[in-house]
Amino acid sequence: MDTEIRTAIVTGGSRGIGRSIALRLAAEGFAVVINYASNNEDAAKTAGEINAKGGKAITVQGNVALPDDVKRLFDEAEKAFGGVDVLVNNGGIMKLATLANSTDALFDEHVAINLKGTFNGLREGIKRLKDNGRIINLSSSIVALRFEQYGIYAATKAAVETLTAIAAKELRGRSITVNAVAPGPTGTDLFLNGKPAEVIERLAKAPPLERLGTPEDIAAVVAFLAGPDGAWVNGQTIRANGGVI
Repeated sequence: MDTEIRTAIVTGGSRGIGRSIALRLAAEGFAVVINYASNNEDAAKTAGEINAKGGKAITVQGNVALPDDVKRLFDEAEKAFGGVDVLVNNGGIMKLATLANSTDALFDEHVAINLKGTFNGLREGIKRLKDNGRIINLSSSIVALRFEQYGIYAATKAAVETLTAIAAKELRGRSITVNAVAPGPTGTDLFLNGKPAEVIERLAKAPPLERLGTPEDIAAVVAFLAGPDGAWVNGQTIRANGGVI
């Protein structure tokens, strides 16, 4: 056990934005606990890449929608590295449908993973994070863009932003900041899959910077909030979207 190194948990850290966050935080000197729901191969690959470069990383399987899995995630982090300094609530899903065509199962799955999953992480993090720590939740600029077919997804992320602001106030006196990062259209499999090329091109041209975001763009904002330069930012949602809104 190493009690000196600063440690970060990244939920949904096996691929996409979560993977880039894990790699960036490791490069910033954090030991990283990579949570994954089912993709053991990609999680192991990410951890292996960190460890091969001289960093420290472990993987922990768990469903963020289940409180016991989230408790075990913190248990494993504490066992490996002595405590947790940063929690990144990144795990989430995005499945599209109009409100009229949304099933109960679709609604329940989004609420369970995106909303309750973030709540479970917040609740455990508030209890177990070291003082002077950081909690960073992942929202989405869809909350402000309000595209058709994203209704349920956007609703869960709007709730995440509200939880973020309230958690920041409830942590008064412990010097723990709580913020959210809300990416705009970002070139991940989650975003790109199922979209026609013309839709992707239109979304890429929408921001004034005229490109899709990259996972590394989002990881850079998370790293800022997790590091010393982000210490005075608290209770905020940062819309990292190239100016699309």
